[in-house]
Amino acid sequence: MAKSGNSARQISDAGRRHARVAQVDDEMSSSKSPRVALIHATPVSMDPIHAAFASGWPNARTVNILDDSLAGDRALTPGLTDRMFERFATLSRYAFDAGADAILFTCSAFGPAIERAAQRLPIPVLKPNEAMFEAAMSSGATIGMLTTFAPSVAPLRDEFDEAASSREPKPRLVTVVVEEAMQALREGDVDKHNRLLAEKVGELGPCDAVMLAQFSTSRAALAVRAKVGVPVLTAPDAAVAKLRRLVGGDCT
Repeated sequence: MAKSGNSARQISDAGRRHARVAQVDDEMSSSKSPRVALIHATPVSMDPIHAAFASGWPNARTVNILDDSLAGDRALTPGLTDRMFERFATLSRYAFDAGADAILFTCSAFGPAIERAAQRLPIPVLKPNEAMFEAAMSSGATIGMLTTFAPSVAPLRDEFDEAASSREPKPRLVTVVVEEAMQALREGDVDKHNRLLAEKVGELGPCDAVMLAQFSTSRAALAVRAKVGVPVLTAPDAAVAKLRRLVGGDCT
């Protein structure tokens, strides 16, 4: 009986050692895979950024945080309220406390709130379009932007102008809003969304590059590229590339 008890203890000890080894392996694996929190104001932004990570940084571990009341609340006010600033600070802090190595907001109408939230955290916090703006300004002096959410235009223009202020000559931004494309997307008609954006790109006039503002519009990239002969940039791909540089995720 004693021998049987010793064997049981040995098996138990071996099991605990195996569990500890597995835990260490998991921790080492996690340390090689940075955790990126994706904060969304609408579900339609989720698929494009997931696709961008799958192709541009598959080793990253993404976590989704969705507050789908943000876009509707933003549309009700001409500007960002104090309460909205606090909501973004709360969302950012939650992501950080959950172990995020970086945060990417996928909602384009909240730039100042994202900037303030970023100041409170010791990790990279990106606005959705900042990396795309940088890439577009390297293409020339006249940049076109297609957007489907009118409240995003003013903060995006302010953000663009701030980024352009240090460049000479200063890039110029031309914007066309295609609100009916967003409605089509919400109704599940992706083809109509893409077609509407492609039809409107000509209204931008001559441009050195075209940006598809909002993550949701990146679905239309192929359709828009078929209509123009200049670079067509999407926010998700540019954001993933910049995050990977900032966090140091060079492994695949």
